Amino acid sequence: MQFWILYKRSLHKVDLTKQLEQDVFVRLKQNLDEIEKLLGNSSDVVKRDFFIMNNNTFEATLIYIDGLVDETKIEETVLAPLLNNNRDLQFLSELTKSEEIATALTKKLLLIPSINKVSTFQDVINELLAGNTVLFVDHCVQCFVLATQGWDTRGIEEPQSDTVIRGPRDGFVESIRANTALVRRRIRDPMFRLQSLQIGKRSKTDVAIAYIDGVVREGLVDEVLERLNRIKIDAILESNYIEEFIDDAPNSPFMTVQGSERPDKIAAGIYEGKVAIFVDNTPFVLLVPTHFWTFLNTSDDYYTQYWMGSFFRFIRYIAFIISLTLPSLFVMLVSFHQEMIPTPLAITIAAGREIVPLPILLEALIMELAFELMREAGLRMPKQIGQAVSIVGSLIIGQAAVEAGLVSPIMVIVVATTGIASFAIPNYFASVSIRLIRFPILIASGVLGLLGFATIFVVVLIHALSLRSFGEPYLAPVFPFSSSDQKDTLFRAPWWAKEKRPADVKDEPERESENQKPSPEK
Repeated sequence: MQFWILYKRSLHKVDLTKQLEQDVFVRLKQNLDEIEKLLGNSSDVVKRDFFIMNNNTFEATLIYIDGLVDETKIEETVLAPLLNNNRDLQFLSELTKSEEIATALTKKLLLIPSINKVSTFQDVINELLAGNTVLFVDHCVQCFVLATQGWDTRGIEEPQSDTVIRGPRDGFVESIRANTALVRRRIRDPMFRLQSLQIGKRSKTDVAIAYIDGVVREGLVDEVLERLNRIKIDAILESNYIEEFIDDAPNSPFMTVQGSERPDKIAAGIYEGKVAIFVDNTPFVLLVPTHFWTFLNTSDDYYTQYWMGSFFRFIRYIAFIISLTLPSLFVMLVSFHQEMIPTPLAITIAAGREIVPLPILLEALIMELAFELMREAGLRMPKQIGQAVSIVGSLIIGQAAVEAGLVSPIMVIVVATTGIASFAIPNYFASVSIRLIRFPILIASGVLGLLGFATIFVVVLIHALSLRSFGEPYLAPVFPFSSSDQKDTLFRAPWWAKEKRPADVKDEPERESENQKPSPEK
C-alpha cells in the first residue's frame, strides 16, 4: 500500500512537471483549464472574464492572486482602457494574426508601464505567484504579464536592533525593492550594480546582490554568485538561511557574515568594496566580507566627532574583554591563585563566601545561567512587561540568593558587571557569540586555574586567526597587521585623514583628495 502511494505521487510529480513545461495554448478555454489544474481551486485566485472593447471577437481573461496585487492599478491601467468602448474600433476589427493582437495590446491599449510576454505555463505560474497579473487573450499564442504587485508592507521605521543617537532613522523593511531603493538613494553612482536571482525550489525567494563596479574587491562578485547558485533548498524564509549556506566557518561561534537593518551601514560597506546581499521578506541585509572588529563599531562612531567616537569605541573594546574574561578571572583567582589578590580584598571575598555551601565554579555557572534565563525571558515576553519583569526578577532573585547564603555578594557584582558589559556590544548576535565562548573559558578556569584559562583562550585565539570571510582574514587588519588600515580599527581617525579605502581595494583606493584638513585662514 505504501509503495502504491509513493508510486502515484511520483506519477503526479512527473505530470505536473510536464504541464509546467507546456507552451501556452491558442484557445483561451484550454489555458484556463490548465491554470485550474496547476493551481487547483484556491480561493484567492481571481479570474476576470471580459471582451476587449466590448468586441465579442476578442475574449480575454485576467488572472491574479488576491492580496498580492494592487487592484486599483489593475482597474485604472488595464481594465479601464480595455473596456473603453468609446475608442475607435476600426484597427481592432482588422486584426487577424496573433502578433498583430499582441502589438495592439502592448502599444495602443494597455496603459501599464511594465508589460512582458511569456509563452510557457512555468513562466505564467511564476509570475502569478510573484504578484503580477496575467492576461490571456483568445487566439493569442502568448500571454501578457502585467506588473501589478501591491501587497501590504510595513512602513519604513527606525531599526530596532541597531539604534543611533545621531544619524538617519530609516531602516530596512520586508520588501526587497524598498530595501534596494533605500541603498540606491545613498549611492548615486552610475557604476552601482544590482544582480537578481531566485533561490528556493518552492518559495522562489527573490535575492539580489549589490556592489559598485570598479570599487568591489577583485573576484568577490563571482565568489558570492557561485556560493548563492550552489544553494539547493525548497524555501528561503529569512536571510539567515542564506547566511548559513555561504558561511566560511559554519561550525564556528564567530560570525563571518554581517547582517544589518541600517541602509547607511550597508551603503558604507559597499563604498568600501564589499557586496551586499538582499533577501526578500526580511529586513536584514547581509554584507560580505566582514571582520571581527566590525561588530564592535556603530554608526554613531562616524556621525560624531572623531575623538568622541574613538572614546566610545575604546569603551566597547573594554566591555568586550570584561564580558569574555571577568567571571573566569574571578573564579581562577579565588580557586587557585589567592596570592594574586590584595589582602584586604581577599578577606572581603572570604567573608562573603563564608556561608556559601557551593564551590565557586558551580556558583558562577548557576549565576550566569540564571542571568541568561532572565535575559531570554525579558526578550520573549511582551514589551510592555518584559523589561519590568527582567529588572524586578534580577533584583529580587539576586537579593534573595545573597540573603539565603546561596551566592556571595561579590559574585552577584561580577555577574552583573559581565552582563552589563555584554549589553555594550552593539551587535546582538556578536554578543551572543561572546557569551557562548565565555562558558568553556569559565569551566576551564575553575578546573585547571591559570593553565585552563590560558589554554582555552589560546585555542579560541588560534581558531579566530584561522578564520576567513570570503577569502579575507577574519582578524584583519590587526592579524595580519596592515598599518594603512589602522585609522579605523581601535580608534577612528578624522574623515580628512582617511584618504584611502581599505588596502585590499585595488582598483580605486582613493577615498578623498589630499590636504583636506580644515584650518583657519591666515
